[in-house]
Amino acid sequence: MTDPQTCLTTFPAARYRLEFNTEQPIHLPEYAGSALRGAFGHALRRAACVTGLPDCAACALYRSCAYPAVFEPPPPLDYSRRTLSNVPVPFVVEPPPWGERVHASGATLSFGIVLIGPALAQLPLVLLAWRHALRRGLGPQQGTAGLQRVFVEGEEAPVLAAPDARLRPHRQQTTPPAPEAAPRSVRLAFETPLRLQRDGKVLRPDQLAPRDLLMTLLRRTAHLVEIQLGGTLGVDFAALNAHAGTITGQHQLAWRDWKRHSSRQQQHMVLGGAIGTWTLHGDLAPFWPLLHLGQWLHVGKNASFGLGRYRIEAP
Repeated sequence: MTDPQTCLTTFPAARYRLEFNTEQPIHLPEYAGSALRGAFGHALRRAACVTGLPDCAACALYRSCAYPAVFEPPPPLDYSRRTLSNVPVPFVVEPPPWGERVHASGATLSFGIVLIGPALAQLPLVLLAWRHALRRGLGPQQGTAGLQRVFVEGEEAPVLAAPDARLRPHRQQTTPPAPEAAPRSVRLAFETPLRLQRDGKVLRPDQLAPRDLLMTLLRRTAHLVEIQLGGTLGVDFAALNAHAGTITGQHQLAWRDWKRHSSRQQQHMVLGGAIGTWTLHGDLAPFWPLLHLGQWLHVGKNASFGLGRYRIEAP
């Protein structure tokens, strides 16, 4: 996979919307991405693990088990380009809209998940894990819910509907950008906090530049292609970095903090990011496929929690 245009316009990714019927009230925090991701991870491990070992890396099935493949992927054995501190996972949780709320008994709880590359082959197991996660309990009061329907973006009919447990065949690729030339101006609407870094520090809105956004998105896409798809993006990073410096923009971004509990570190953490719109101007053609695909992949730190989600609006 060396043709970047082919790679980016036929990228194996699909966005699913899961609908649950709440049985016992579920109390979700103002941003539920971290809580949902954690519940999913625990349930996926319970569903996939056959050895019960506490350390996946020490398990003989480490490189063949579905749990690490989806949730804690190891780098390929032949990956010698550089050592990744965090291997990109092939999924993105997309929680309900921002705001603390209680889903009462009988209410519908809906949220999404984007699956990428090899995770698409694990869709039945992924849905089983979500089913078990919410049956087991979610939130401080361990509210429960039952999975009712699953939709894939772009199709009106559900790909799964209770009580039928069989998945309907459906498309699992992103829709390519329109064939006309890339626009000279585009507006991105960030729906969840955007956390971009420079020199290891998260950038506040007044510190952001188009190059930060474009190159972070390029690196994320390239890592996913290399690690999850076993290919290469086949682009000139130095040339694109120089070209990104010619892109200008204006934004209406505001900083938003939110709290999450880290089960790994056993502490509460405060994370912040930029919310709002960002308009880019210039020759966007080299980045247009990336910007289109980024609507599925998200961009920036903590993307698997659902952060860095945006949609492309008219200029």
